[in-house]
Amino acid sequence: MAGKNEFYWRRLHSLLGVIPVGVFLVQHLIINHFATLGEEAFNNAAGFVGNLPFVIILEFVVIYIPLLFHAVLGIYIAFTADNNPVRLSFFRNWMFTLQRITGIILLFFIAWHVWETRIQKALGAEVDFQMMSDILTNPIMLLIYIIGILSATFHLANGLWGFLVKWGITQSPRAQYISSWVMGIFFVILSIVGIRAALAFAYPQWFV
Repeated sequence: MAGKNEFYWRRLHSLLGVIPVGVFLVQHLIINHFATLGEEAFNNAAGFVGNLPFVIILEFVVIYIPLLFHAVLGIYIAFTADNNPVRLSFFRNWMFTLQRITGIILLFFIAWHVWETRIQKALGAEVDFQMMSDILTNPIMLLIYIIGILSATFHLANGLWGFLVKWGITQSPRAQYISSWVMGIFFVILSIVGIRAALAFAYPQWFV
């Protein structure tokens, strides 16, 4: 990539990180949060999404293909970006670095999560409350999922901050400062939603 081509590829990378990948993440965490209301509530919510017309086509067009593109180009950006938080120790450079670190974490976490759920479904398993409970009652797996959730919510929130800058929505220092606080709050709220869902699968008795 070079010149104008790289500019447009990075814009597409940024856009796909928000729509549809970011929207899907929010929807996915909200569906999972139904687990806090009990097994039946989660199974009904997940079943509704899983039974949408042409769900396989929708998954590939809306989730897998954009996610794969975002991941591959993200790896290129992560290993070619010029950032040094030790030499340039200011807040935004650290956020830039954490964005790349969480991206690499997510690459492995999402692959593992897809293997444990979507691939197993293709092999005949039922993706329901009991499946997730069996996975997350293992304390090591619960910790891995919490790390994955925090990586995903940070990556989205910080990516949204960068998206607003790149697309010319927040140009002034004041607008970017306000955006930092808004995205920080968004990160906290979304993280609580995701972690509560994971804990509901692991310890359903806590939410009775």
